[in-house]
Amino acid sequence: MQISSSMSSSCLYSFSPIALAFSSIFSLAIHAEEPIEVVEVSGHQQKNANQFGSVDDLLKQQGVDFSAAGGMSSLPVLNGMMGDRVKVLIDGADITASCANHMNPPLSYVSANQVQVLNVVAGISPVSAGGDNIAGVISVNEIAALYIEGNDIRWHSGYASAQYRSNSQANSIGFGARMANQYFSLDYQGAYEDAESYEDGHGDKVLDSLYRAQNHALTAAIKDDKQQLAIKLTHQNIPFQGFPNQYMDMTDNKSYGITSLYQRQLDDGKFEAQVNWHGVKHEMGFFSDEKTGMMPMKTDADDYSYRLNWQFITSKNNTVNVGHEYFDYQLDDWWPAIEDSMMMGPNDYLNINGGERQRMAVFAETTQLLSSSWWLSAGIRLEHVSTNTGEVQAYTEDSSMSMDMSSMSMSMDSDMPISTLNNNDAADIFNAMSRKRSDTLLDATLSARYLIDANQQIEFGFARKNRAPNLYERYSWGVSTMATTMIGWFGDGNGYIGNPNLAPETAHTLSATYIDSGINNDWQLSANLWYTSVKDYIDAQVIDSFNNTSVDIGKRNILQFTNVDATLYGVKLAGSLQLSDSETWGQWQLNADISSTRGKRDNNNGDLYQIVPLKSAVSIEHQSGDWQNSVEWQWVASKKDIDDRRLENTTKSYHLVNLHSKLNWQDVTLSFAINNVLNAYYELPMGGVSIAEYKMDTSQGFNQLAGAGRSVNIGVSYAF
Repeated sequence: MQISSSMSSSCLYSFSPIALAFSSIFSLAIHAEEPIEVVEVSGHQQKNANQFGSVDDLLKQQGVDFSAAGGMSSLPVLNGMMGDRVKVLIDGADITASCANHMNPPLSYVSANQVQVLNVVAGISPVSAGGDNIAGVISVNEIAALYIEGNDIRWHSGYASAQYRSNSQANSIGFGARMANQYFSLDYQGAYEDAESYEDGHGDKVLDSLYRAQNHALTAAIKDDKQQLAIKLTHQNIPFQGFPNQYMDMTDNKSYGITSLYQRQLDDGKFEAQVNWHGVKHEMGFFSDEKTGMMPMKTDADDYSYRLNWQFITSKNNTVNVGHEYFDYQLDDWWPAIEDSMMMGPNDYLNINGGERQRMAVFAETTQLLSSSWWLSAGIRLEHVSTNTGEVQAYTEDSSMSMDMSSMSMSMDSDMPISTLNNNDAADIFNAMSRKRSDTLLDATLSARYLIDANQQIEFGFARKNRAPNLYERYSWGVSTMATTMIGWFGDGNGYIGNPNLAPETAHTLSATYIDSGINNDWQLSANLWYTSVKDYIDAQVIDSFNNTSVDIGKRNILQFTNVDATLYGVKLAGSLQLSDSETWGQWQLNADISSTRGKRDNNNGDLYQIVPLKSAVSIEHQSGDWQNSVEWQWVASKKDIDDRRLENTTKSYHLVNLHSKLNWQDVTLSFAINNVLNAYYELPMGGVSIAEYKMDTSQGFNQLAGAGRSVNIGVSYAF
């Protein structure tokens, strides 16, 4: 598996008599003369076989933070920003979180053993990497066709792997198999994981953190010397997944997807065309005595998209990249009525009815080598985003409205007293208004790299990035406590109301990076500074509060999404030092990093939500032949900068010690790890509150979600 912290140029594999039908579609746009390079691979392919579960650990190695959710559904955080502000692409496909709580984000559809290439770009990402984001882009690739010489289709490689984690008694299984000849490749990657709720450092169960999930991907590719067509089929089944920091749980998530990727080498560059579909049926409710209730919620959603991309080498030192993309997202979100319920019936509650979000984009990008020392990249992207939804309805049919329709249409504005309405009033107001919205987004990036000498370089960058509101931010219309607390992916226990009048977010980011290394790469040092100013940052303002207990600590707020201006900035330092390298004792290396992030609303209006506190890590790695070992110390400072609007908790500082060991012996890989060796108790600064614990004992209020205690992990992988 390849992991990179910057976007790499697309890799074009080789092809077969394939695509006479498909390529004829593009024959007017393409004239190819030079054969593409043939990639021939033989032997076992199991670089990713000993990776298990979610991709979180792989991304954490690249500096990605996470906002806690379910075991497969944590939300990535880049430069202090989470959720849809981070664009996640799976083999170039844009998959939308189709849940009011974002329980099925894009990364949940990939297991770690399925990952072939992983790229992370925070802040200043190329316009060709994707739009509709302001924090950065995470690109995960599963498609990596490999071929072997000869016309006969035969076995290429495969693996079977398993892991057990003592904390949560988790069992993970991975399996991969590949058949190929010189023109055809067929690859399967599958994963299954089952976990009970984990325990914290005190030995107490962290309620409602159990889950079960399986992901499957089957990829067929065919090539000749100039072109390749790959088609990937995917399926996911999550029968249950607990969310300790949400009022609801996932009770089913079934998805199917198709990705079709065509690549062709040109005499002066290359061409790519991609068509994607991803459909999901998602249900929420309750399945465990660790968090009980009775309320079904259902979601049906489809993502359709295509992408066309041309890359031209216009001169020895210049490359031009132009492209066009289209995305169509369709969503139905409804809450079925419960028979004989006075509150949840007799109607189905229509939360988002026929929701649509369409994006159309064009972009152009150029990369130039100005001299032996200077490299420059510049790009511009124009994107049009339109959203709409149909009429909605509350559970009940009665209305207690006392205002005329003209005054009601004003009440959806965030400056009006929404707290005086009920759900029937809100539904009527929502249905009476014009709900179609459109935004035009203009992104631009400029990056430069200067090589000071053979070991030192400095990079500068500027980016203007935009993100339009998602359907839940814009169209969640319910105003009651029950309805609002079903909305939100923040894990804070609060309730949220949409705002049809939200403006898109516009971020301007400046970044500078310095990299230095020893003559023989026996040491490395990097320093990164970044600053982001966001106009119309989508935040929330308090419009009401509720308390289902008799104590003050049971209070939560009802908020409405609104635009504010905000500023975020940070610094990241990292270094490594080779301690020794000998045949007797092997290689020893010291690694260290530290990062700090701040985020505030402008005009002294307080701190933003879930800003990662100061953190650092130090590790010593050892490798002797096929034996690898590491010991890591992590430290996270106390979290004192909190969002008062969301009643965010402070957390204390903590440190963790982790041990890892891996041995490759012929075709077998054995892995052993102890996470949180000292069994420290700590609260997750990005964990939100434990609603499951609150529902068990409301007198304790909303405590912060605790992290996992000691876990002994054992894994084995066999390549064949």
